[in-house]
Amino acid sequence: MVATMRAERFYSETKTVELEDVPIPEPGQGEVLVKVAFCGICHSDLSLINGTFPAQAPVVTQGHEASGTIAKLGPGVTGWAAGDRVVVAAGRPCQTCPNCLRGDGVNCLRIQLMAFAYDGAWAEYTVAQAAGLTRVPDNVPLEQAAILADAVSTPFGAVVRTGKVAVGESVGVWGVGGVGTHIVQLARLVGAVPVIALDINPAVLQRALEIGADYAFDSRDNGLQDKIAEITGGRKLDVAFDAVGLKTTFEQALDSLTPGGRLVGVGMSAESPTIGPTSMFGLMRKQVLGHLGYENVDIETLAKLVSLGRLDLSRSISEVISLEDLPSGIEKLERQEGNPIRILVQP
Repeated sequence: MVATMRAERFYSETKTVELEDVPIPEPGQGEVLVKVAFCGICHSDLSLINGTFPAQAPVVTQGHEASGTIAKLGPGVTGWAAGDRVVVAAGRPCQTCPNCLRGDGVNCLRIQLMAFAYDGAWAEYTVAQAAGLTRVPDNVPLEQAAILADAVSTPFGAVVRTGKVAVGESVGVWGVGGVGTHIVQLARLVGAVPVIALDINPAVLQRALEIGADYAFDSRDNGLQDKIAEITGGRKLDVAFDAVGLKTTFEQALDSLTPGGRLVGVGMSAESPTIGPTSMFGLMRKQVLGHLGYENVDIETLAKLVSLGRLDLSRSISEVISLEDLPSGIEKLERQEGNPIRILVQP
């Protein structure tokens, strides 16, 4: 094996990303070295570059939606072998906080996020904890497997764990891009009805109908609340998902809820929405829930759904680019050029 690899490195001081040759990392106790097959470009990657998310390291390799094959096992790793097809978890527990020490790593108080706190997978190789790996079924393409690590698993967590969407509940999804697209698909999969997609882009709204939304509306429509009320029998929404995170989308989604309804905030920005008068918020018994991430077992569940044909991700890969072309991929996502669901890097 050669001693160095190519990696896209983010420099927090200058907020720039540079393609460099760096040493191939060595897996430590309980870790494996993964040869990266594909890695997604996510809006949170952009948020680190533009300063919306504070940097956690002066220099770091970005990329947290990765699939690949195991290249080398570290000391103490069992149950895995070189060549195994895997998805890498996008974070790891700190192992030292009170929750980790009591065996509750899922609720780690100082969770370390891949590509923010430690090196990610915009590189030819990445190191991962063996305990965080998910095996990829042979009939699941590694391109689709890569996005299970965030673009699909985060929506899964939002729909199933935080939103707790039940069969027959009405659902609205604000913003039908990389995350919102999969919220629409998963809400339909668990039995939500109707599923309403909301966006400002006509092409995106049409795509939402094609992948499973029952209705698709322009969120700027002055008659939007009346339309939502009409198709829900006057009740409005049981669950609303804000996959954008702007003040306008958050407040519009909250206003679209039925009494006792749940708003799940998935998208993030620096904007600060309000819930309105606390008296009305209490009287309407609405719930506002923040959501981030997933549990590692969710990736395995999603891989099974894709493998068995229950979940179709064939349209989710908008483009595959090289490490050298990664800056152009970042620009395309930032400008929403071609309305991408996910752009992947292939090192």
